[in-house]
Amino acid sequence: MGFRLPGILHAKKSQVSSKSLDVPKGYLAIYVGESQKKRFIIPVSYLNQPSFQDLLSLSEDEFGYDHPMGGITIPCSEDTFLDLTSALVYK
Repeated sequence: MGFRLPGILHAKKSQVSSKSLDVPKGYLAIYVGESQKKRFIIPVSYLNQPSFQDLLSLSEDEFGYDHPMGGITIPCSEDTFLDLTSALVYK
């Protein structure tokens, strides 16, 4: 059984493999995961949220400004990321 979080767009596999830069205006591509990274498209408005800024600080601590995937990489589990962003949708 699946569910959809409004505000987060899951990147299609064809986009990831071709490294397409097709990101809608007002959104940002990020990579989430501890070992296997998954690409998500998030609204830029998330960048203003304190809980999301905490994740970005964690990312900076682990990766600095050298993101190996070419985009922002957040080193947390996908479940943690989805829990956090689902809470942002309902604020």
